[in-house]
Amino acid sequence: MNHPYLDKNFLISWSKLTPEFIKPDILLAIEHAKENIETICNQDLMALTYESTFGALEKASEELMRAWGLVMHLDSVNDEPAQREAIAEVMPEVVVFSSSVSLNPALWKVLKAAAECEWVKTLSPVKQRFVQETLKDFRESGADLPDDLKPEYAEIESQLSLKTKKFAENVLDSTNSWELIIDDEAELSGLPDSAKEGARLEALAMGYGTEDSPKWRFTQKFTSTQPVMQFADSDELRRKVWEGSGTIGKDGEYDNESLINEILDLRERKAALLGYKCFADYATSRRMAGNGTNALNFINDLHDKVLPAFLADMEAVRMYKEEKTGQQVKLLAPWETSYWAEKRRRELYDFDDEDLRPYYSVQNVMNGLFSIYSTLYGIRVTEKPTMAIKTGETGELPDGVVEVWHPDVLFYEIHDTETGEHLGSFYADWHPRDSKRAGAWMNYLSCGLPPQDGASRIPHLGLMVGNMTKPVGDKPALLSHMEVETIFHEFGHLLHQLLSDVEVKSLAGTNVAWDFVELPSQINENWCWERESVDLFARHYETGEKIPAELFDRMLAARNYMSATAFMRQLCFGKLDLELHVNRHLYQGMGIEEADEKILSDYRIPLTEKAPSVARRLTHIFADPTGYAAGYYSYKWAEVLEADAFSRFKAEGVLNPVTGRDFRRCILSKGNSKPAAELYRDFMGREPNADALLIKSGIL
Repeated sequence: MNHPYLDKNFLISWSKLTPEFIKPDILLAIEHAKENIETICNQDLMALTYESTFGALEKASEELMRAWGLVMHLDSVNDEPAQREAIAEVMPEVVVFSSSVSLNPALWKVLKAAAECEWVKTLSPVKQRFVQETLKDFRESGADLPDDLKPEYAEIESQLSLKTKKFAENVLDSTNSWELIIDDEAELSGLPDSAKEGARLEALAMGYGTEDSPKWRFTQKFTSTQPVMQFADSDELRRKVWEGSGTIGKDGEYDNESLINEILDLRERKAALLGYKCFADYATSRRMAGNGTNALNFINDLHDKVLPAFLADMEAVRMYKEEKTGQQVKLLAPWETSYWAEKRRRELYDFDDEDLRPYYSVQNVMNGLFSIYSTLYGIRVTEKPTMAIKTGETGELPDGVVEVWHPDVLFYEIHDTETGEHLGSFYADWHPRDSKRAGAWMNYLSCGLPPQDGASRIPHLGLMVGNMTKPVGDKPALLSHMEVETIFHEFGHLLHQLLSDVEVKSLAGTNVAWDFVELPSQINENWCWERESVDLFARHYETGEKIPAELFDRMLAARNYMSATAFMRQLCFGKLDLELHVNRHLYQGMGIEEADEKILSDYRIPLTEKAPSVARRLTHIFADPTGYAAGYYSYKWAEVLEADAFSRFKAEGVLNPVTGRDFRRCILSKGNSKPAAELYRDFMGREPNADALLIKSGIL
């Protein structure tokens, strides 16, 4: 029988991955995994080896995890009803099996016995770490629970998977259900031409207007809303778009409030079962923060340092509007802040982000990106020709052509320049569509291994996805500077995986402490601001010219404009997340709006109207059983690390291959083979400077 999701080929035949195969393939993979687990359990306790215990356990569910990874990836980039229905039907089976592994008393008995064997001391340091990390994983997943509590734990895991997926679906569906059609071009005053043309083509594609009588369509996708909120002169247009953002995860059948409470309650019950005071303590117990209170103190400390600069930022915008309108402004409206802040920035620095777009064609950005990190890390990135075949249809792939899931998707290979080894390959999918969830992310579809025991290297297979500005007319996709930073960010995650050189897959790549995982991604954003590196990717799409010196200088001068406001926005997410998971008891019984107001009263300025809580659409926190829950602080935690770590590149040369090779050797290649703090010290030779980020942001 054909099982496309279980195909072991390195490259994936996406067109064969149809919804009707999801259930039979996943159920078969579960059966195979159960048989593998049973083999581990039924062995002689006096004859245990690493290969028959911990090594076998790592391989036991590999087929299932790869297949389920493909299913969930397609759910993110190609959502459709039949697929959604198939996932909902089989997801409980996946969760029940996943929970059953750590709750299996026979398996736990074997692993504990193996951990006591003398041969553990002869294992490599990485395998010894894997043994200890596995024991911790099992204990944190309920292995030591009394038998009468294990069914409750398994049910919590099942419910969390279902409810968090429903949360994500509500966000996607409510985002797609909103649109605004404009038929008077005068209402679009102030919008960049690229945004106007994109909205016109969007409307045309959806059947609104004609070439002779155009209309303009706006959605709640970031690439549509951001230009409106920042540039549109019409208060009314900005107000409508802002009000539309408040419908996400809120209105009617898409209201996420009850799901938020149910998810929080389930997480609290899970933590209590495992002996933790709160879910945040459970989530952070093996992270650099150590516990939820430390993470919350980190956010609160940053808040206190940033607050004066944040209040000064917002007061300056209020006064600017008052000055320009000649009218008293007691409070700004929420749809005014970005607009007046942008006008003030243009006046202060004579700088408009849109002036940079012609220099940031997506192809030039990608080529320059590869050039920078090829120099630093000793790699070669090669693009391969691609072809998309419609799902369920058959088609012949020409020699050397790689199949992808959508015509927009690109494919690349990474080789080591010294050894010529194929380190990994990856897909890149950059533009929005209705079937694709919002945001940007990196993931991997299969984890590779370095050469060992006479076997050749097994390459990694990864992907990076975003929702960047689309090509308009006959122009290439021209990106904003923030979108360029996003590409660099996701490529940092990708390199963390594809340059991993760890002999145990479970400790490889991005499988690190959650508050360390953003270091390789966020440090990459620095290369978007250095003249030496920017010149490698910023070329005018028509003339090939570099960014003029005076424009670049104005960009640098404006870099930290309103930096405290952007800083505070991230702290808002971290504070809301941690309060709900550290101090859940304080908000029990409250509506999410009341809790939001209580938690963040000192993180915002008063505005004329209050938006619905961002928690309703915060997929980072509520679209995964754990994900970034009690972990959003890690963005700022890692920013502190990256600001400090980049100081070494600044001192030794931002394109210095010696420094780059050190970063690859000490950080990117090591995964979780050593504790995160130790890896950081290996690269920097010291502990991090806690004020590095505030200094970089111009706040200190």
